[in-house]
Amino acid sequence: MKRKRITEKAVTITAAIGSALIMVMVIANTYWASKQAISSTNQAVSAVSAFYLESMADRRAKTITNLINNNFDYMEKAVSVIDGEKIESQDDLREAIGRMKRLLSLNRFALVDEDDIVYTQYTTYTGGSRHPFLAKKTLDSKMISTVFVYGSSIDLCLAIPVDIKIMDKQFKACFVQIDINDIVELLAFDDQESTHFALYSTNGGNISETELGPLIGTENIFDATKENVSEEKWNSFRDDFANNKRGTLTFTINDVVDTICYEPVPDTGWELVVMIRESVIQNQIQEISEKSLLTNRVQILFLLVVATIFSAILFYMIRRVAKEKLDEEKENSEAFKSMANTDSMTGVRNKHAYMETESQLNFKIRGGAIDKLALVACDINGLKYVNDTKGHAAGDQLIKDASSLICDIFSHGSVYRTGGDEFVVILLGKGYDIRHETIAAFNRQIEENIKNNGVVVSIGCSTLQPGDEQLHDIFERADHIMYERKKELKNMGARTREFDETKPQ
Repeated sequence: MKRKRITEKAVTITAAIGSALIMVMVIANTYWASKQAISSTNQAVSAVSAFYLESMADRRAKTITNLINNNFDYMEKAVSVIDGEKIESQDDLREAIGRMKRLLSLNRFALVDEDDIVYTQYTTYTGGSRHPFLAKKTLDSKMISTVFVYGSSIDLCLAIPVDIKIMDKQFKACFVQIDINDIVELLAFDDQESTHFALYSTNGGNISETELGPLIGTENIFDATKENVSEEKWNSFRDDFANNKRGTLTFTINDVVDTICYEPVPDTGWELVVMIRESVIQNQIQEISEKSLLTNRVQILFLLVVATIFSAILFYMIRRVAKEKLDEEKENSEAFKSMANTDSMTGVRNKHAYMETESQLNFKIRGGAIDKLALVACDINGLKYVNDTKGHAAGDQLIKDASSLICDIFSHGSVYRTGGDEFVVILLGKGYDIRHETIAAFNRQIEENIKNNGVVVSIGCSTLQPGDEQLHDIFERADHIMYERKKELKNMGARTREFDETKPQ
């Protein structure tokens, strides 16, 4: 049988058909790959959003819990100190309460006697109708409640039972009230352009008055989401709030997908809710996805060899972009942490940073992992006098000058501004070893400044002693020494809070 000859035309047609089939297959594969990439991108957005939100909600909730626990610890410490003092009059009691407020940074700290009379630093009043925890005949344990004062103002009230006798009166409780705005300020340490947070009551009311994104804003969260999720999800969402449960909710408003994560704040009846716009993550992931699609189109034109080259280039670019984004995120994270831990006026570490350091050092002290540790308590003399006579601008400059002086002389220590006119210096290593010379140099400079009408700062230093269980034990001793030094400087002519130019010093 004669074999049929394969013509050039047949080869051409076969090549054309084969090429067309290959192109169709590549296009179909590209289209399928594109659909899969979009689906995977959406899944990645949801997964990343949920993980990020849960982490943010948990971290913020723990921040509030730590604040509450610290205040309870400080209240117990304050009551113990006051009980050990000799108090014979209401003036003595008010002075002791004020001293505890300042030393321990307790907001609106007060004691309550058996007749429901409330004693504060400045006044005495009947508190039965003003404080919910006094509605109970006896306060058997710690109590946390939300207090609405002065119209829209909201406080977190922390109360503990006490059993002390002062001025022949039996005292049954003490409490502090923390302004909700102080809590919000403590929590506001993340990028607010992409991440939002708010505190809610069990009925969905916004008690922090912070906006949960531009769509929900400060509305009742149940009202804002009701029309945008199924009834089953909405009811489950409300039940979680009522039962102090954590969870997530994804909803769509005006074609914009939002995901929120809610975390109960233990014992407060609050829910902490955080939200991140999925579009923020999607835009970042979409950039990589679009480059992948572009590479697939190049595959159609240049087939396997060119596709291999571009795939290698794409892989390099993805690695490069991912590395640059990771480096950028690390820099942003360090910048935000630095902002959260830095005092804006003086540039030294702030009270938030001091509390973190205190927690770390407490762990080392209890574990016996540190033996050389000193703390210097510093207090600016005459700040109130400068504010009252020269204005707050001059007072601010005095604070800055005092900070510079402390930083210059205690160059081997860590300086923290813990209050308006209060600083703390932590000395470790070389700073601890040369502490005597440094303190002597500082005191000489201060005494010279008194003569020259310069900045005056009273200091007191104490070191870690056997039996100390926490940094605050060292602080109390240093603070006592500081106040003795303040008396010495007053006798030398330094201004004090009660300074009067008409009286000889």
